[in-house]
Amino acid sequence: MTATAAVTGDLDNPYALSHLDALESEAVHIFREVAGEFERPVILFSGGKDSIVMLHLALKAFAPAAVPFSLLHVDTGHNFPEVLDYRDRTVERHGLRLHVASVQDFIDRGELRERPDGTRNPLQTVPLLDAIEKSRFDAVFGGGRRDEEKARAKERVFSLRDEFGGWDPRRQRPELWQLYNGKHSPGEHVRVFPLSNWTELDVWQYIAREKIELPAIYYAHEREVFARNGMWLAPGEWGGPKDGESLETRQVRYRTVGDMSCTGAVDSDADTIEAVITEIAASRLTERGATRADDKMSEAAMEDRKREGYF
Repeated sequence: MTATAAVTGDLDNPYALSHLDALESEAVHIFREVAGEFERPVILFSGGKDSIVMLHLALKAFAPAAVPFSLLHVDTGHNFPEVLDYRDRTVERHGLRLHVASVQDFIDRGELRERPDGTRNPLQTVPLLDAIEKSRFDAVFGGGRRDEEKARAKERVFSLRDEFGGWDPRRQRPELWQLYNGKHSPGEHVRVFPLSNWTELDVWQYIAREKIELPAIYYAHEREVFARNGMWLAPGEWGGPKDGESLETRQVRYRTVGDMSCTGAVDSDADTIEAVITEIAASRLTERGATRADDKMSEAAMEDRKREGYF
């Protein structure tokens, strides 16, 4: 089979896999591998598009049986209401078990302090590691992709985390021929990234092919926003807008969804999945590079947080 046939599918060969079929097959293999190697895996599920696709793949991997993993959401308290509503409906529809680790609970107990800038995204690490330790999760599925950010680009599919949840790039293991090593010592766990080799465009093309429902904020809509540091942010109890920042109604959509305080919207008229795919194909900025303030705190912001136990 030629390289072109392997990517696009060979019309003369009914057994040739399309590009999306190959990515789906790899992800399904990863889910089944984890089910066979680990005792207490969990899927990080925020209601964002990557975690939605990840759950869809998990459902496919084990159908017609139930997914043998529960879900975990680290709730900052500053989430978009549309996304939380989608999360709850999805959990109910599929009869899944959802664990919620609340940043607000840790703040109320004095174990975390609010940041001066109001963002809670960096505060998710402590509740995440606490939930992993208390529930004894030994494998944690995340929706990270290598095309998103340079620190994620060098992380393996099976990413070993030490007893403090930290990531050390020097402890990366080879993954030749899709052979994954899940061995870990007591107290350690493994983060698993089934979408590592996907791009943002792959994700959207797969969503279109599989007719996967998403929260409405991923499509163009009118919303009150204000400008800060080159991004359109939504107002909220987290502290925006400040003096000198004025609200205006614009037609926007979200490429990625996180804490409201650090997730920017983009001007867009893409109100259908076909229009979104066209828009992404023409984009020259990654979704996190264009819309995530937490990744702009420093050149190594993501890697620093990963070393501390972040997603």
